[in-house]
Amino acid sequence: MTTVPMPADRPATEEQARAVQDELRGRVVLDEPGPPPGTGRVTGVDVAYDDERDLVAAAAVTLDAATLEVVAEATAVGRVSFPYVPGLLAFREIPTVLAALDSLPGPPGLVVCDGYGLAHPRRFGLASHLGVVTGLPTIGVAKNPFTFAYDDPARERGSASPLLAGDEEVGRALRTRDAVKPVFVSVGHRVNLDNACAHTLALTPRYRLPETTRRADALCRRALQEATIRHSPTSRYPES
Repeated sequence: MTTVPMPADRPATEEQARAVQDELRGRVVLDEPGPPPGTGRVTGVDVAYDDERDLVAAAAVTLDAATLEVVAEATAVGRVSFPYVPGLLAFREIPTVLAALDSLPGPPGLVVCDGYGLAHPRRFGLASHLGVVTGLPTIGVAKNPFTFAYDDPARERGSASPLLAGDEEVGRALRTRDAVKPVFVSVGHRVNLDNACAHTLALTPRYRLPETTRRADALCRRALQEATIRHSPTSRYPES
């Protein structure tokens, strides 16, 4: 587990954070197809918080895209570096997520975020932010549609409908299991929407959520629990 120092160059205000978003958003690449689904490696990232102790834990879990077997995993724990502000959540998560990715022993391939990319009020969610600062192909697969509208897809696995901000398609509601609530897929960086949906289906052979998300979620929760024990006043272990 990596311990992450507080970033020295973090935005200090909401205004500064939005200015960073505005600058980075112009670097998002939307015209690349991305890696073919089911090939190479694919990495899920997720975070867990302990707000009482001001801790955030991130996990990165790399799978073989063809077999969905775990190839590598890493975790990082740090202090929350930005307050909770809707639309600016990436600034709370990026430092520890980057540290977890950097701790992997090999290239992550496509990165799947438990959250949003283009489907974001400022069109720059975590998946887009992470993709731009790393240069990696990224997609967002979220559990809910945020503030966007959609028609319910057909009941069969693989059915999809546009996720809309007015007339703009910012993602898709995608059915990954028959007659089960859809997930909400959006482009992050260097992957088009068709391939983002194809990757999501390849990662959901049994469950609603991608295997990348399921495994990263479990790992970051374990990392947070371990960090919480170490930071407890009654712990016998010194803080790292």
